[in-house]
Amino acid sequence: MKRDSIDEIARVLAGLSRPAEVRAWLQALLTPRERVRLLRRWQLVRLLDAGLSQREIARRLGLSLCNITRGSRELRRGSVLFSRIVAQRAKPVLKSKPKEE
Repeated sequence: MKRDSIDEIARVLAGLSRPAEVRAWLQALLTPRERVRLLRRWQLVRLLDAGLSQREIARRLGLSLCNITRGSRELRRGSVLFSRIVAQRAKPVLKSKPKEE
C-alpha cells in the first residue's frame, strides 16, 4: 500500500473531533467483516499489553498464533508511539469473547 493513502486516511481521522464522528466514518468505510477484524486486532494488542499469553489470546479471540505473533512483534520491536498509544488508550482487558457487529 502506498504511503500517500495511509497519510490521507490519517489526515481524515485527525480532522474528526468526536468519537461519534470517527465511528460513523469507520462504519461507512468498512464492511462489517472489516470492522470485526479491526476490533480483534485492537483487542489482540490490548491483551498482549495486559500480559496474557499468546495461547490464551488465541483461545479468547479465535485467532491463529501467527496473527498474534505479528501483534506481539509490533509491541516489542515496533514503533514507540504505537506501544505508548496501546498502553495509554487501552481500556481494561475484556473478560469475554468480542461481539461481532
